[in-house]
Amino acid sequence: MQLLIVDDHPLFRDALASAIRLAHPDAVLHEADGIARACEILSENRGIDLTLLDLSMQGVTGFDGLVTVRTRFPRVPILVVSGHEDPRIMHEALQHGAAGFVPKAVDKATLTRAIADVLSGALVIPQGLEAPPQRARKTPLAERVARLTPQQLRVLMMIRQGKLNKQIAHELQVGDSTVKAHVSEILRKLEVISRTQIVIDTAPLDFEQIHNARVG
Repeated sequence: MQLLIVDDHPLFRDALASAIRLAHPDAVLHEADGIARACEILSENRGIDLTLLDLSMQGVTGFDGLVTVRTRFPRVPILVVSGHEDPRIMHEALQHGAAGFVPKAVDKATLTRAIADVLSGALVIPQGLEAPPQRARKTPLAERVARLTPQQLRVLMMIRQGKLNKQIAHELQVGDSTVKAHVSEILRKLEVISRTQIVIDTAPLDFEQIHNARVG
């Protein structure tokens, strides 16, 4: 098992690492003091099973760090380990794609259980916090992607590459307004509300599969 700890406080990283090693002595632990370094480690180590992420770090605003890691590495679940205990922040972290939220004040047993639950595919919610409302079930991914036109598929792939509307417009030799219209249609047809969700939802498909998913 490989875990990545992302926190800009060395003492807390050490404490978290010690708690994890106590329960999982064979675990391989990686540490990062910021989002940029975390992304480097995730790029270099494709076998990482879980990221433990603090929300409040130097140079990070709001949920930007969570969104950045979730978007670039959608297959790696994120357990937020934060000093925040505001229910609104907890809910928003889950809505931004976190697989769980654990306050920093929890005991080692709770932390260990949360890690195991996230690794098993469960959503970890702090005690006393209501689960976020269930979203309506989406149409199967292949069917949603099949709704896209060939040009929308090209735009989709560029969004997955992290390109901005102006870059997409330049490559496709179309106007910014045309790209915006394509993005709006992609959001509607994929049944998502943000570019981040586009990346997360289509992560199971590689580029060739995206091309092949369209049936007409």
